[in-house]
Amino acid sequence: MPNIRTTTEEFAVSGSLRDPQQKLTTEVIMARDFVNGQKNNKKGYRFLLSLNEEQKLAKARILENDVSIILGKAGSGKTLLACQIALQGILEKNYKKIIITRPTISKEDLGHLPGNMEEKMSPWVAPIYGNMYQLLRKERVEQMITKGQIEIVPVSYMRGRTFLDSCVIVDECQNLDHEQTLMILQRIGLNSRMMFCGDTDQVDLKKNGDSGLNFLRGIKNVEGLHSIELLKNHRHPILDGILDVYKKYKFNNKSWYL
Repeated sequence: MPNIRTTTEEFAVSGSLRDPQQKLTTEVIMARDFVNGQKNNKKGYRFLLSLNEEQKLAKARILENDVSIILGKAGSGKTLLACQIALQGILEKNYKKIIITRPTISKEDLGHLPGNMEEKMSPWVAPIYGNMYQLLRKERVEQMITKGQIEIVPVSYMRGRTFLDSCVIVDECQNLDHEQTLMILQRIGLNSRMMFCGDTDQVDLKKNGDSGLNFLRGIKNVEGLHSIELLKNHRHPILDGILDVYKKYKFNNKSWYL
């Protein structure tokens, strides 16, 4: 993995460029080439779906840090970005394994579900696999799973683990509580990267203030930890209007009936 560093503060707190017309530094241009496929051709693979400019700039910043908080509303492509970074790390042998976890609505109580652990977690990790299938052929992703290069780890099974040489994706992290979030952070080992993907507008916990995403966003001035937000919607354009109305009614505590 190249050592990509931005020499100036191109990114605002949101992760977007302060001035869209601002010249990119050499390091960011290198990062853009890195994600555009020039290196991919030499390595013998090419992603089926390219990142957009916002995602490419976000990726350059994520590659600078060991722990990244990727924020964004529904459809912003935060999980797709995390999957691309993780898959590229495996394909270029920067990591030995991708670890996938996400909270379940039932607070990780999976014992009542039929099947083995992977089958129990299947409904929750299906969106992550779906993103991976957009990036690489399904057969290649399934080959990685068979080889043990992609591992599903339920939140309740993470305590006591140390993830070495791994890229960890924590999806829907807004539905973790504070204790779970801290516990997951403590799993990161040497030569590993951890990416938390979340949206403060999609908290399913009983109390929004219980969300571990609030805990993560409150961590300041820790070298190697960075927060970035994706602002563009990549699903249907109608989502922008719907989400704006949802946010307005949610935060004004008004009736859901219009």
